[in-house]
Amino acid sequence: MFRHLRTLQQFSRRTVSSSAPRQLENKVPGKQKIFQEDDGLPVHLKGGVTDALLYRATMALTVFGCGYVVYSLLSAALPKKKN
Repeated sequence: MFRHLRTLQQFSRRTVSSSAPRQLENKVPGKQKIFQEDDGLPVHLKGGVTDALLYRATMALTVFGCGYVVYSLLSAALPKKKN
């Protein structure tokens, strides 16, 4: 039984240590260049179309939520009419 464990241990070491590490491209300098440009855009919109859509969706949800809160407070504050 120990022989099988030793074989498994050697196999796992060999596969992990012999695999080549992935080389990922460093995107930070490019992003820094984009976000530090003085092009008149606010920083939360410099990411492109995705940032603009996220910003608009967030603002729409915020306005809807505020309106719903005001409606809920008014409906709770005003007495209900009895028929």
